[in-house]
This record gives sequence, structure tokens and C-alpha cells, in this order.
Amino acid sequence: MASKTPNKQTALKPQDIVVVLALLCRDTGADMPKDLKMGGVYADLSTLTGLAPSAVHSAIKRAVQSKLVVFIQKDATVIKTALIEFMVVAAKYAFPPVWGALTRGLPTAYAAAPLNTHIAPSNDPSPVWPYPQGKVRGIALAPLYPTVPACALANPRLYGLLALLDALRSGQTRERELAKQLLNQALA
Repeated sequence: MASKTPNKQTALKPQDIVVVLALLCRDTGADMPKDLKMGGVYADLSTLTGLAPSAVHSAIKRAVQSKLVVFIQKDATVIKTALIEFMVVAAKYAFPPVWGALTRGLPTAYAAAPLNTHIAPSNDPSPVWPYPQGKVRGIALAPLYPTVPACALANPRLYGLLALLDALRSGQTRERELAKQLLNQALA
């Protein structure tokens, strides 16, 4: 007979990883616009990711439950070793790549910085996030969340981390190894 205990397991959603990476890229410096400083972490992350503040709050809550984020003196802090482990080992299983047809978009994975300086381009079409304002034609690789191309363009560091994640999710062995090294350097 089946148990009547409800399933209270936490499941990360793709946008949760986008929010965690945005948390790493959040600028808290003095040159930050005043309206962002006053808005707090959820408003900042909402602006960076294109998600509603309530969606950001839920993403942070799931990231805390998954031990990717911890609150230290009311500040959300990414546990970098856990995030790296998740991105390197589990992301390709939790969020498998979804490939599409040739399209216009933004380069990702090995075709975007920082990997594009380490891997020579081939004659094959590059992976791109479908995006109407994109200038590169390539094979569509669905972004983790629909807002990813726009928020990546707004924050180069976030773009690089998302591209590395795509290389880890979809790349061949050499690309994955290089992405792992560059991710470790970026989050050191």
C-alpha cells in the first residue's frame, strides 16, 4: 500500500542556476545605480535575470535547500565549491541540452568567450542561443531559461559563466575539460 506522506523533495529548476550565477555577478560596488542599491538582492537579481522578484525569491529558496546558496548575516552567498561540482557533474543530467535547427542567435558553449579563445572554430555551425537580435548563424541550443540571451548581453561575466555551463552540458570531452578549468579560475 502506498504511503500517504507527501513528497517534499526539492527540485532545482533551470532558472535557479541562472539566478545563482547572476548572484555571483551582482555588482554591489559604489558605481552601482542608486535604484539597484536600494532595491535589495531580489530586485538586483530580477533586473539581472529578467525574472520577477517573486521568481528570484523562489529560486534562491530552492538553491538554499539544495545547498548551493547560504545566507550569511542576511546576505545570500553562493557556495562556490558546491556550484562547481553541480555544474561539472550534474548539470548535463539535470538540464540536458536541447538542440534545434539552424538559426540566428548569440554564440554559446565553445563559440563564446572565454572558450572561443582556446578552441579553434570548425566548419560546423556553432552553437547559438536563438535570439532575434543575434548576429551569428548556428545550431540552436536552447538556453536554460528564455531570458538568458538578453541578460547575458547585459552582463559579460554572466554571459561567460552561462557559456561555460553550456559547454559542460553539451560539449565533447575536450570542451568540457577546458570549461571545467576556466570555471574553476572564474570562481576562484
